[in-house]
Amino acid sequence: MTTLYMPLFRSCTNLRSLAQLHAHLLVTGFHHDPLPSTKLIESYSQMGSFQSSKLVFRCFPNPDSFMWGVLIKCSVWSNLFQDAIFLYLTMIKNDQLHISNFIFPSLLRACSGFGDLGIGEMVHGTIIKNGFEKDTVIQSSLLSMYGEMGCLSYAKKMFDEMTIKDLVSWSSIILSYVENGKANEGLEMFRLTVLEGIRPDSITMLSVAEACGDLGFLKLARLIHGYIVRRRIEIDGSLASSLVAMYSKCGDLDSAERIFLNITNRSTALWTAMISSYFRAGRFAEALKSFFDMLDSRVEPNSVTMMSVLGSFAGLGWLREGESVHCYIIRKEMDLEYDVLGPVFIELYMKCGKLNYCEKVLHVVGGRNIVAWNMVISICTEKGLLKEALAHLVQMQTLGLMPDSFSLASSISACADGGLLLFGDQMHGHIIKRGLSDEFVQNSLIDMYSKCGLTELAYTIFDDINEKSVVTWNSMICGFHQNGNSVEAISLCDQMYLNGLEMNDVTFLSVLQACSNLGYLEKGKWLHHKLLTYGVNTDLYIDTALTDMYAKCGDLVTAQRVFDSMSEKSVVSWTVMIAGYGAHGRVNAAISLFNQMVESGIRPNQVTFMNILSACSHAGSVEDGKSYFKSMRDFGVEPNSEHHACMVDLLSRGGDLSEAYRIIKSMPYPADASIWSALLNGCRIHHRMDMIKAIEEDLVDIHTDDTGYYTLLSNIYGEEGNWKEIEKVRSLMKGIGLRKVPGYSLIELDKRIYRFGVGSTSLYQTKETFSFLENFQILAQEHVFYLENQ
Repeated sequence: MTTLYMPLFRSCTNLRSLAQLHAHLLVTGFHHDPLPSTKLIESYSQMGSFQSSKLVFRCFPNPDSFMWGVLIKCSVWSNLFQDAIFLYLTMIKNDQLHISNFIFPSLLRACSGFGDLGIGEMVHGTIIKNGFEKDTVIQSSLLSMYGEMGCLSYAKKMFDEMTIKDLVSWSSIILSYVENGKANEGLEMFRLTVLEGIRPDSITMLSVAEACGDLGFLKLARLIHGYIVRRRIEIDGSLASSLVAMYSKCGDLDSAERIFLNITNRSTALWTAMISSYFRAGRFAEALKSFFDMLDSRVEPNSVTMMSVLGSFAGLGWLREGESVHCYIIRKEMDLEYDVLGPVFIELYMKCGKLNYCEKVLHVVGGRNIVAWNMVISICTEKGLLKEALAHLVQMQTLGLMPDSFSLASSISACADGGLLLFGDQMHGHIIKRGLSDEFVQNSLIDMYSKCGLTELAYTIFDDINEKSVVTWNSMICGFHQNGNSVEAISLCDQMYLNGLEMNDVTFLSVLQACSNLGYLEKGKWLHHKLLTYGVNTDLYIDTALTDMYAKCGDLVTAQRVFDSMSEKSVVSWTVMIAGYGAHGRVNAAISLFNQMVESGIRPNQVTFMNILSACSHAGSVEDGKSYFKSMRDFGVEPNSEHHACMVDLLSRGGDLSEAYRIIKSMPYPADASIWSALLNGCRIHHRMDMIKAIEEDLVDIHTDDTGYYTLLSNIYGEEGNWKEIEKVRSLMKGIGLRKVPGYSLIELDKRIYRFGVGSTSLYQTKETFSFLENFQILAQEHVFYLENQ
């Protein structure tokens, strides 16, 4: 008789009609029958009223195991995973209930959703104890649970032990690998699926498309798309969305657009995928146009859609429009607690300079969402608001949020950029105490100690890391290079090459700069060769670094060749080429290049003028130097102390000491030691001790830790035999704790760089160097003899 009521449940289309049926069951007394009561529980939950489901269950006198199982399933539908686990634990206390295999698939889903591996393993034990381990549905559920919780070894073991491997199980293991960042392994399992003769469906291909997108291999993506078309797998809304995302991640936005346009009935997911693709490609205006087209099509966006929309407003810096969309989100009651959109709101307002708006968002988020706090710390660091970044780190801890690896990495970067070593040391201690060994944190520590000049400590951290990524190697190479340890930077690069490790464009860029510093032409050429053989895409930065390296190493012909081959030239590219010619006395070439740069529409900057003035100074082109110095303001460049020092040096070397002194006195700020040194050096060259006596009062107020200034002054007095003044200078240096820095030279022998100077103790290097110099001297004498007898 009760089965007659079952069709009535299917006719209930809303909560009101279901409540009327429920009332009829109460009047007729059928509410005591387990079958209609169980169906009521399921129907209420399907219509979004899980509380009504629980009420029906509680009013039933003695629920059987099937009714318990349905309620557990309904809890999972409502994402109430903890409630589902609690129901199960309550149920097993009743010895009279027989546990059926029906319960376990929902229960295992609850375990993975709740994220408690211990409870999942306990349920697995119960399954084995009750003899359900061979059930194919339960096996698939166990596989999914271990995969979702990141236990890939357990998931693979479950898969291997399965008696029947159907499409569901193959799809589950592929999904497990892909969701845990193992795209290659996921694609390998897909290959085995095809070899086993299993015909994939659209669900399987969702994971495969995601794997291709994660790898970013366009050729592979096209092969997968071709497979879908050939096998006539239906490209429904979900699969179309995955294909759009796949192509956009592989950099083929045209293909993503074609798939999108071929779908007539576009779902929220498909619109979101296309908007996200534009956003990912930095095409913010097109992302926003697609969003407004979506609204015109009467398709409702969700919080994921709004993440890309708000991110696009942030990318364009459109504050007013972003605020309008914020109001739209509030009106639609979409993510009122900012659990999903909080970080994106913060990104928008931070990039538009509205820190006070960010504080309001953080006030709503409170201690619930660490991602929002991480976003504030990261953007504050990026914008140079270092104290604000560290203040937010402290504030989030007062709310009970423990910093994660991203919080700490951004905060350490703030310490590095601000030279806040003491605070950085404290954070390092906190990291050691918590046992964090995350790659982001370790790389940030290497960067911080390097920027604070403590390369030995940075290298200690680097050396303790067992598995070093290319980012870790690059961090240490950059650290050595930035601190003038170019030989060590090149040595690390050699280690990477000999160990067959990946080297990317950042690696090559840093080591090329190290070669420039050393004048190490052979290694620079080797790097250029490896760039070509490795297939590294040379961009503006790499080409500029190559030009700089060849120019500084004296190979101006190759430097010009690389420079000419550049499809795009920035002001930095022009500047390094001008500097190269200037450093080697090719002032006419430097001037010609400067004029070409201006004619091409590139405006020179402060460094460009510094280099052209330096070129004029080295060549003694006083009039050209004066002309360029006067033209600086025509290009909107205000001369700084370095430009004045260069101009004073140019005039002083040319003998126009009065004009040099006039420039010093006309400066809008006090001249520093480098500027006075340029004038003093001119006085020394032209033996103008009278000029030095005339400016002695100006020199009295100079306070500097530059040993070069005091050494120059001491040498001038020494040339005049004024030992009394020499003693004064030396006493002054001693009083402020300065010592003369010993000079050194670098020489390249057998493709290796050697450094030697006063006090060098390396016998091998000394013997090699003197042997080379003796041979060089003999060759030079023979060459002179040959020329004299021609």
